[in-house]
Amino acid sequence: MIHLSNITKQYGSQILFQNASFQILPGSRAGLVGANGSGKTTVFRLVSGEEQPDAGEVSRPNRLVIGYFSQDVGDMRGRSALEEVMAVAQDVQRLGREIAQMEAAMSEPMDDDAMAKLLERYGDATQEFEHRGGYDLETRAQAMLTGLGIGPKDYNRPVETFSGGWKMRIALARILTLKPDVLLLDEPTNHLDVESIIWLEEWLVSDFKGALLMTTHDRDFMNRLCTRTIEVANKAVITYSGNYDFYERERDIRREQLIATARRQQEAVAKDEEFIARFAARASHAAQVQSRVKKIEKIERVEIPPEQRVIRFEFNEAPRSGDEVVKFEGLAKAWPQEEGGSRSVFGGVSGLIRRQDKIAVLGVNGAGKSTFLKVLAQKTDPTSGVLTLGAGVSFGYFSQHALDVLDPKQTVFETVQAKLPMAPRGQIHNLCAAFLFQGDAVDKRVEVLSGGEKSRVVLATLLARPLNFLILDEPTNHLDIQSREILLDALRRYAGTVVLVSHDRHFLRSLVTRVFELDHGHMRVYEGNYEYYLEKSRA
Repeated sequence: MIHLSNITKQYGSQILFQNASFQILPGSRAGLVGANGSGKTTVFRLVSGEEQPDAGEVSRPNRLVIGYFSQDVGDMRGRSALEEVMAVAQDVQRLGREIAQMEAAMSEPMDDDAMAKLLERYGDATQEFEHRGGYDLETRAQAMLTGLGIGPKDYNRPVETFSGGWKMRIALARILTLKPDVLLLDEPTNHLDVESIIWLEEWLVSDFKGALLMTTHDRDFMNRLCTRTIEVANKAVITYSGNYDFYERERDIRREQLIATARRQQEAVAKDEEFIARFAARASHAAQVQSRVKKIEKIERVEIPPEQRVIRFEFNEAPRSGDEVVKFEGLAKAWPQEEGGSRSVFGGVSGLIRRQDKIAVLGVNGAGKSTFLKVLAQKTDPTSGVLTLGAGVSFGYFSQHALDVLDPKQTVFETVQAKLPMAPRGQIHNLCAAFLFQGDAVDKRVEVLSGGEKSRVVLATLLARPLNFLILDEPTNHLDIQSREILLDALRRYAGTVVLVSHDRHFLRSLVTRVFELDHGHMRVYEGNYEYYLEKSRA
């Protein structure tokens, strides 16, 4: 369907890929993987036609419909949420108007040839209209919005009144409503909660019949949907015939084989070079020496691609807290409203957090998960109830909002140093390096950092201190899969207590020992891991 043949693309002196080829076949499901900056977004833009290759060819059928969801949603205003979603199908709506005009024309007298031509056009138009889902466009748009967490009461709400994260959902609903032949999804799960991710996953499995190419940091999402994995790395594009887990195993096997091949090649070259050095001065061996010199010159050296850098860190050993870390009774929180009064988030919440618990706080979007964590972290006072910290508890709090309180004029080094004023410079450099800020990168100002880089800075300032209680609100949001795995491994080995909100199901499944579920303002406690929670909550 779409073929990329011998593609070369570079920006300035940076070559993203050279003579790369791959294809997107009808109905195929492929995951696109690679380090940040490797060229994944460029692949999307080449496939969609937004960019052209420097060399090579991209071939696609003329009438192919491509839907591309990117992190840049553009300026949304002047429409309701439902109108914004339906606007993506302007061609379909125009076709519907043409069909109505043709139907009206059919009721007027005309000669047989004109009627035959009109009927032929009408047949083609109605077939295309049906193929593009024109008959159920509004119903489909409503279903997409609802599935992504925007219910009927918000269909007619002006789109400019939604926050950035909710606009991303509207943009995603817009692309899904299009019913494209090829669906390109660049990090579709970034701004979704677990419920919306599961809905999207099920829709793509059950209802979407086109081809899918996507990139995501959600391992479960990738594994469930993808039967092929396309890696962009080291100026090449390599296709693996399996999901992300399969790709990870095969990639490591290929690397080991490449290292072994390179080692054998180096050994063979070393023997030839030793022979040349030993017999170069002997006329009797001149032909043999010359033969081996030419042989070495013709060898295409096996290159070992550099390993992708990932976060590597160990938690500082923290003093032991008491067995009861936090106790809360009758906890309630209500936020004041601009128009007066207040909006209750949760109430009557009681529970106990014990030492070394790894607790997930779950619930639908708007249930109050982040607010509950803010109360735990004493970033906001409860409206009523009592919260008591246990003996010897020293806590740290991570949230996406913490990214906004970084001083934009400070460098990475200065930001971390402010949290460790007595630490030697070498220790701070090591901590920065653990979070992938090495060399000149430590002198970058916060204002020029990406969202992922800011997230790593905040994690570095948090983990620099000897804490025994971590309160983490979406700590994985801007981390790639490899870095999430490193963080997950560190949290599993962490001797302290963790309470977190996350929409990464692999992360929850691998870490959590208890679950607090917020539902309609109340809390249910599940004394088991994430799988236990799923089993009991669905019963």
